[in-house]
Amino acid sequence: MKDLLEYLAKGLVDSPDAVAVESYEEEDGTVVLELHVADDDVGKVIGRSGRTVNALRTVVRASSVKHGRRVLIDVVD
Repeated sequence: MKDLLEYLAKGLVDSPDAVAVESYEEEDGTVVLELHVADDDVGKVIGRSGRTVNALRTVVRASSVKHGRRVLIDVVD
């Protein structure tokens, strides 16, 4: 899931070397993925009205069902 998010984000941004994904698990078993991108690329990852980040969340959630986990994505600037 972490690799999937990183792959998708690198395809969206102008500075793919600045993309980093950190993950940690909360007490209830939810996996939180923090997406770090360059300052100039935050708008590209979020998209107009949040459509792009919602699409990323949908794809990663679909992948997480396969693993039986709940996943949240946070864009960190």
